[in-house]
Amino acid sequence: MAEKTRKWTLNVDGAFYVDDSCIDCDCCRVIAPDCFTANEEGQHSFVYRQPETDEEREVCEEALRECPVDAIGKDGREKDGPSVPDPSNA
Repeated sequence: MAEKTRKWTLNVDGAFYVDDSCIDCDCCRVIAPDCFTANEEGQHSFVYRQPETDEEREVCEEALRECPVDAIGKDGREKDGPSVPDPSNA
């Protein structure tokens, strides 16, 4: 499970983030390219834009579920909103 204390500083503020357990497999970038991108220097992904629509949130949730090393978290803060529970903790 991703850890908020280990998230990359390149992640934009918001619910979703990628932590330092990312293996740069490209999975999240294929599933949700409008929100995830690669840091070529560090060889990992990060969230460069938080989802804004229901469809974008759904594909980010799919990326979270499909991440082979559980490097994607969803317990950050929504813009101007409360902390969002991580579905893997349910």
